[in-house]
Amino acid sequence: MVSWSEVGASAPEFAARVEAALTRAKHMTMATLRADGSPRISGTELEVRDGELWLGSMPQARKARDLQRDGRVAVHGPTADPPDDPKEWIGEAKVAGRAVEVAHDDPSHRFRIDVDEVVFTHLNDAGDRLVVESWHPGRGLEVVERE
Repeated sequence: MVSWSEVGASAPEFAARVEAALTRAKHMTMATLRADGSPRISGTELEVRDGELWLGSMPQARKARDLQRDGRVAVHGPTADPPDDPKEWIGEAKVAGRAVEVAHDDPSHRFRIDVDEVVFTHLNDAGDRLVVESWHPGRGLEVVERE
């Protein structure tokens, strides 16, 4: 189990860029697994609070039932096309892990994400290569640059 604060402690500059990309808009895309193992894509909102990543859901929503049955989840942050000047593109962030339901006082669902993987994709400073930065528990930060 790895919290968002542990990602930040391990790779602070990386975590700050990811968090900026994840929180620049409200709506994101989440992948869960249906009972038959096939993927389900849903809209979601992600909150960064108290060193943790949090998801919420309306009562008995299918995505919440998916996570109750199998907590594996992936969240892709808000996307944005690169502007005319690619150097100004903030990039895109993804987080994968396990959602753990946390009890609270209303019938909606609240899940904390235990982080297994964080990926930040952006362009290099010259704007001519794709840079994929990924962080995994135990391995830390890895960077791959592609043409």
